[in-house]
Amino acid sequence: MFHKKAKVVYQNKKAPDTPPPSFLRKVIGGVLRFETLFFAAAFLWWELVFKLATIRSGFSWNLCIIALFSAGYAAVPVLLTSLFREKPARILRSILLFLGMIPFGVEFFIFQEYNIFYDIKTVINGAGGAATGFIGEIMHLIFSVSGILMLVLLAVPPVLYLILKKRCGSADADWSARLGILLAALICIGGGIGLSRSLKSYAAVYAQEYSFPSAVRNFGLLTGIRLDITHGQQDTLSFENVEFEPEEESEAEPEVKPVTQPEEEPSATTAPADSNPENTVTTATTVTYPVHTLDIDFDRLAQEDYGQYAALSEYITTLKPASGNQYTGMFKGKNLIFLTAEAFTKEVISEELTPTLYRLSTKGIQFRDFYQPACAGTTGGEFQNIFGLHPMFGGASFPSFAGGGNTALTLASQLNRQHYWGKAYHNNDYTFYSRHITHNQLGFSEGFMGYGNGMEQYVTYEWPQSDQDMINGTIPEYIDRQHFNVYYMTVSGHNGYNRYNAMSAKHWDKVADLPYSEPVKAYIACNLDLEAALTDLVAALEKKGIADDTVICMTADHFPYGLDNNASFGHMPYLSELYGYNVADAIHRDHNAAIIWSGCLEDAEPIVVDAPASSLDLLPTLSNLFGLDYDSRLMPGRDVLSDAEAIYFDRAYNWKTDRGYYLADKQTFYPDSEDDAVSDAYIERIKATVRNRISYCQGVLNCDYLAHVLPQ
Repeated sequence: MFHKKAKVVYQNKKAPDTPPPSFLRKVIGGVLRFETLFFAAAFLWWELVFKLATIRSGFSWNLCIIALFSAGYAAVPVLLTSLFREKPARILRSILLFLGMIPFGVEFFIFQEYNIFYDIKTVINGAGGAATGFIGEIMHLIFSVSGILMLVLLAVPPVLYLILKKRCGSADADWSARLGILLAALICIGGGIGLSRSLKSYAAVYAQEYSFPSAVRNFGLLTGIRLDITHGQQDTLSFENVEFEPEEESEAEPEVKPVTQPEEEPSATTAPADSNPENTVTTATTVTYPVHTLDIDFDRLAQEDYGQYAALSEYITTLKPASGNQYTGMFKGKNLIFLTAEAFTKEVISEELTPTLYRLSTKGIQFRDFYQPACAGTTGGEFQNIFGLHPMFGGASFPSFAGGGNTALTLASQLNRQHYWGKAYHNNDYTFYSRHITHNQLGFSEGFMGYGNGMEQYVTYEWPQSDQDMINGTIPEYIDRQHFNVYYMTVSGHNGYNRYNAMSAKHWDKVADLPYSEPVKAYIACNLDLEAALTDLVAALEKKGIADDTVICMTADHFPYGLDNNASFGHMPYLSELYGYNVADAIHRDHNAAIIWSGCLEDAEPIVVDAPASSLDLLPTLSNLFGLDYDSRLMPGRDVLSDAEAIYFDRAYNWKTDRGYYLADKQTFYPDSEDDAVSDAYIERIKATVRNRISYCQGVLNCDYLAHVLPQ
């Protein structure tokens, strides 16, 4: 009875009045809502898991930057879902959390396969082909131990939210709470931007030296995606004034000659013993050579054009056109066979194991310091080799550029204007990377053939397909035609590198006793099919008697990324084993080989290129050697046989000259010699030059500049 009465008295007691929360408390309450804190923690969790799974580097100030950006981005899903009633809002939040893990999963598997982060356009452009052509490899990555573990870790936030959403979920937000969320987001994003722009090691990457892989490494994946979108929408170009500093004249620069010449006649060029005199320019040193320009009035265009057209034309007016040299026209009228070799690298070449590759690389023009920068997989490497530009649109660069008809400067178009018979070949699926569209626009008179539109008559369907079968099958199509221009995109060197690789199995007996691990031996073995293909090709040219009248040029599309799955700099055991040193940065990862050979060079003194060179330099070099009409100012690369300053640079603003190399993400220059007192002025000049050339590549793709200035 007592307890019952007490209960009645309590229930009838009047509760004290509770004042409504103030506006400030509502604003703060919005920031401290469960959903706000949960999404901020989820984004930060994904970023940290992704960073540890890919880059594996320690944290410094970029941890603060990533945390600030993650907290800021959390406002987007929270504000969006706050517009709904609580029950549908919870459902929408659950869906958004599951969708939020997708970009981290996609980029993780891309990095696991290719050891580089792909921008949005590259992912979208390659998605369809990958889904059909590499479904087996994709499934292997997903269901590997690391793949399953990554998916489990990425799924922690959405699963945890499903468990906690009813227990910890907040009430419906009002506009004051939404204002608090928005203000907190602006403060966090502003703080992240402030740190990114104020700290020396991050400022350049965030702004004027942006690249998607560098942004992901420094600021996180979500910020990398945001910057990729904003940079892709820029409609202005900025070029810097580049001048030589007077103080450089007094510096102790090492004397490095880009070309080593025969010494018996210092005043003249020695013609190859078996070459046609008409194809070799032999002159005294007093001879002046014409400059490589076309009849384009860039000064007028800079005044009359608008926007990016005007900016590009004005930039070109500041450039000094390259002059011809003693090698101009040396290959005039000769046939050309150009190969982009899948995942090839310099270490494949040996006198004992690959005698033909060794012969071609030592009996022609010898490249001592060559690079093939990796940026957008095979299609990116092809783009660099063919167009002499960096693929600023990633994997979408090739279809965007070729589809727009901007192919007047390709070797195919230049030689087609010389009435060459031309054709492009590939021994894999002819539709992959849309090659059935893009490669028919390159200027080859006979278009493109791949597996599915003709190549299947020569090549057996296996993985990967045989380069030897492709070349032996296609030689009869052109060997009796004079003159011909042929392009091959090979595939035998493709990963995975194991005993199940068809080309590795085919040549395993030749590598079984090599002192390497099995993946490295498998890699070398599959490249032996390229060696066999080139052996047969040279033999056919010699049998036909046209080896002296034919030029073979070859380089890679990218380094052999398939050797190390999910490998970051400093953690590439198989690539380091192959290279013979620890691969700790992009400069040392992307070193490679280039071949420019003709039978007419075999008995001549070697032509040696000691200075840094890259795939962007092949187009101007071959254009000069074939005596073609082109404007050197429209090519960011250089003729390696000229006296133009040698600068290798990649899409991430790393560069190398004959005095040392510069890593953009470290903002550090490493001189080749401790005795070379490289000035800050020199470094800043090269940095500005590289930024200008990358801006030029961006502008050319942005506005179809070449179609604007070149006759169609």
